[in-house]
This record gives sequence, structure tokens and C-alpha cells, in this order.
Amino acid sequence: MRYLLLGMVTLTLSGCFGQGDEIYTVDELMGDKALLAKITSECRNNPGALRQTPNCQNAEAADWKLWLQPTPGG
Repeated sequence: MRYLLLGMVTLTLSGCFGQGDEIYTVDELMGDKALLAKITSECRNNPGALRQTPNCQNAEAADWKLWLQPTPGG
């Protein structure tokens, strides 16, 4: 019985942590502004479900860092 329960839990959790979304670093997002805009838009459209995800947090940090960078020639 214990092994059956362990197997069910393992299968359930494997569905949650599948090969779904790739997690992007702050530097990757800063280098790809189109990807940053896409992730930021998704996060802002569904903050209740996505706000605490790694990609949303990294996108927010990348957006903030880009905002603080001085503009060239300025």
C-alpha cells in the first residue's frame, strides 16, 4: 500500500514539473527584449497565477535593470 501511494505521488508531481517552460535568467531576458516583452505581458495579464513564478520575477528584475541603465549618448 505504501508503494502504491508513493507511486501515485511521484506520478502526480512529475506532471507538475515536466519539461514545460524554460526558466530564463535576468541577463538572458535583458539581451532578448522581444522575449522580455512577451513574458512581461503574460505576467501582467495574469498576476494572480504567474506573479511568483521564476520567469515573472526575472522579467521584472530585467525590466527594472534596463530602466535604470543610462542611455547611450545621454
